[in-house]
Amino acid sequence: MSGGGADDVLREWIGLDPGSIGSAAVERAVRTRMTATGIGDADAFAWRLRNDPAERDQLVEEVIVAESWFFRDPQVFAFVANIAVTLAAIPGRTPVRILCAPCASGEEPYSVAMALLDAGLAPSQFIVDAIDISRAALDRAQRGRYSPNAFRNADNSFRDRFFRMDGTSAVLEDRVRATVRFAWANLLDEQLPDDRDPYDVVFCRNLLIYLTPAARRQVEHQVERLLRPDGILVLGAAEPPILKGDWIPAGAASLFALRRGIHLHHPAPPKTPSPPRPGPKPAPSVPPPRIDRPRPPSPTAPIAPSLEEVLEQAGSLANERRHLDALELCERHRPLLAPSPELFFLMGMLHQSLGDADRAEGCFHKTLYLDSGHEEALLALALLAQQRGDTRMAETYRQSAARVVARKASS
Repeated sequence: MSGGGADDVLREWIGLDPGSIGSAAVERAVRTRMTATGIGDADAFAWRLRNDPAERDQLVEEVIVAESWFFRDPQVFAFVANIAVTLAAIPGRTPVRILCAPCASGEEPYSVAMALLDAGLAPSQFIVDAIDISRAALDRAQRGRYSPNAFRNADNSFRDRFFRMDGTSAVLEDRVRATVRFAWANLLDEQLPDDRDPYDVVFCRNLLIYLTPAARRQVEHQVERLLRPDGILVLGAAEPPILKGDWIPAGAASLFALRRGIHLHHPAPPKTPSPPRPGPKPAPSVPPPRIDRPRPPSPTAPIAPSLEEVLEQAGSLANERRHLDALELCERHRPLLAPSPELFFLMGMLHQSLGDADRAEGCFHKTLYLDSGHEEALLALALLAQQRGDTRMAETYRQSAARVVARKASS
């Protein structure tokens, strides 16, 4: 038996590529629901799906992959916690906003909340929203009751801090549950409410791998709309190459944390006024003789590109994920240019994207030597310090970045 028209409904509604989970799995799901409804004809069942949202939801429950566990890829949560702590330290700033879409049974958004609480943030300093298309998964998430299968890491010490045991189940404490807001939503819905404030971080892990190319583009568009211009997008391990936009790695802590590509906007240099044209001169009564002598051709010296051109060219290469080419371009032209904090910061970002934390740190320090108020360099140094375990220095950099941002906001 084939899914037939049911396949089309799943493609249109949740963007599912049947091949991503196997056609046999889709067929089993369709057969299960056809048996449950007593419908024996595939076309009649497809008609039912298009006209009965409740039945459509039931089929979705049969085919979705809701596999998750707490602190899946722990370094991702540590990276996001560092960002949240830095942002929360800015005086007068609104709470840090984080979205998990999809959220399965709540393991991911609750992991975010626990990581932020462990990092010292108060519940009033952050907001975690979580959406999913599975109503059953959302119901399980809101109950906050988990089996041992949800705890798969070597270090499960967080379970002792945030859960209480009830038989073989671990029940999440109310203080954590209260920090996450769950809601039903479909990322492919063009009517997805757009009145919510943008997010500092959007988790969208292990969704794109199950979608058709058209659905992937649609989800990427939705994420771009939901994310702040300087926000962070967190994907699954295999998903960064799927994106079509100009995303680049957000830091060396995880190759799966991305931010929007480098867009450098420089003020146009002031136009040099043209010299005044001389007025007409009276012609001499006797024109002097003119002797044309051949001149040897003079070699044209190559014109070194300007700082703006180097930054633009390197940024374009970085946005194409050609980080090594971008770095070589910067290194080649740096000796010909005046010292520039913008160039050193870009080189630091490129070294960081290539996994060279030491050279990245050196470039960020040079950035600050030339511009002590460069808050992005301070933030980058805070993240690097945290990654190597120097929490005291990381906090120093975070406080400096917060002071710079506050000073600029008040000026």
